[in-house]
Amino acid sequence: MNIKRSGGFAAIALVGVLALASCAANEAGGSETPAASNLSGTINGAGSSAQGSAQEAWIAAFQTANPKVVINYDPSGSGAGRETFISGGSDWAGSDSALSDDELAGDFASCATGTKAIDLQTYISPIAVIFNVDGVDELNFDAATLAGVFKGTITKWNDPAIAALNPDATLPDATITAVHRSDDSGTTKNFTDYLNKVAPEVWDQKAADPFPYQSGEGAQGTSGVVDAVTNGTNTIGYADASKAGDLGVAKIKVGGEFVGFTPEAAAAVVADSPLVESREANDIAIALDRTTTDPTHYPLVLVSYSIVCQEYADPAQGELVKAYIGYITGEEGQAAAADAAGSAPLSADLSTRVADALATIK
Repeated sequence: MNIKRSGGFAAIALVGVLALASCAANEAGGSETPAASNLSGTINGAGSSAQGSAQEAWIAAFQTANPKVVINYDPSGSGAGRETFISGGSDWAGSDSALSDDELAGDFASCATGTKAIDLQTYISPIAVIFNVDGVDELNFDAATLAGVFKGTITKWNDPAIAALNPDATLPDATITAVHRSDDSGTTKNFTDYLNKVAPEVWDQKAADPFPYQSGEGAQGTSGVVDAVTNGTNTIGYADASKAGDLGVAKIKVGGEFVGFTPEAAAAVVADSPLVESREANDIAIALDRTTTDPTHYPLVLVSYSIVCQEYADPAQGELVKAYIGYITGEEGQAAAADAAGSAPLSADLSTRVADALATIK
């Protein structure tokens, strides 16, 4: 099958993908590569920068097993990725938030006339509250205090609210620089959803891709936030946990305990959360339970989706997307993401649900 695609999408391949593709399978996240096939062609995706490390591993493995396939992924941010997909500039979108009702009410240029897109859970990861504070190695936050910091109502590191949660820390009398995403971001939507659900008396704005307050410092993309926190002074930010690196990472209060992130704690929240109601049967958007008081759960988590057509205007592109998303949401692909990005694999039940949805794509 020889598949070609024209159009205006200026795909940006992830750095190192072509080099990785020539490596042995066990260098692509430690997982076996997908079974080789006669697939041929190019597909373009765009969106979530949180998926970046996982996409590197997935693309390398898939292209190694399918050398006639080229996969490009532009980690432009969830909002930009959804816009690109909706306009027909890409074959799928990676997004840390599901399609909104308004988006679903519109048309999708890559999809067959009269059909819609669906959200398939792909990548589960904790969001880390990262910090770089002089003389401080550990920090605890409850949701109200964290909301005050990012809203700009708490401006000093030795503020009594922070000090009360960190009695053993030597907090500097220094101004807080709170770094948020300047672009439309699914990570921001998940972060603000957590603050609004758990501390609505402070964070009075609903969850949204754009950061809702005129406070702090903005930075482009996950890498921009991490760089700003790393290179700044007395800084704090939020990012996909896979990108936290050597920065300090705060614990958040869940019930009566302060909890650090783990893939298992993130997966537990997802497993206990219901699906969004009133969606298509194969749309697997989830309504995360942010208000859990179970300390084995880490509610500051993002679920990242692959947004695909139920039926493609070009069936050949649909077959390629179906094969690639089938790999990344399967057991081998999820293991590769866990190795490369520290994500939480989809549960067996969720994997089955995603596989059933993928089987219906045309």
